Amino acid sequence: MLEQEKQLRKASGPAVPLPVIGIVLLLAAAAGGYLYWQSLQSASGGPALTEEALAYLPSLNLSGVEMQAKEDFLEQTLVTITGKIINNGNRTVSTVEVNCVFREINGIEILREHATLVGRRTGSMMPGDTKDFRLAFDAIPREWNQAMPNLFITQIQFE
Repeated sequence: MLEQEKQLRKASGPAVPLPVIGIVLLLAAAAGGYLYWQSLQSASGGPALTEEALAYLPSLNLSGVEMQAKEDFLEQTLVTITGKIINNGNRTVSTVEVNCVFREINGIEILREHATLVGRRTGSMMPGDTKDFRLAFDAIPREWNQAMPNLFITQIQFE
């Protein structure tokens, strides 16, 4: 009896049809490709500036940018970056977002944090306006070189 069952199983083919296996592999490859694309988007800081925003970039200036780093009672480093953003252009700006790039001693990027300088919470910037900003970070890796992070404007939206 056991011999007959083995022969029947061999004769009937695999338990899962080959087209089903192919579809599952195709879906897995598509999901892997999507996750890889998402990781590239987050590594690059998201979408690039539009041509309109890129042309306006020289009209936005950061000034008086300073950094303070303190250790709290849990021995975590709390970093605060303060400064001013100035709209020297002729358009009202509703959003300005930046990436703050922290590096280790050899200059290798170890953390990229996204922050908003101008937005719903702070209100728009009319031409000629100056706004103070304050950015706080508390999860910077210990390998950080303690230098001012690079600030890159990644998003500008107009009213």
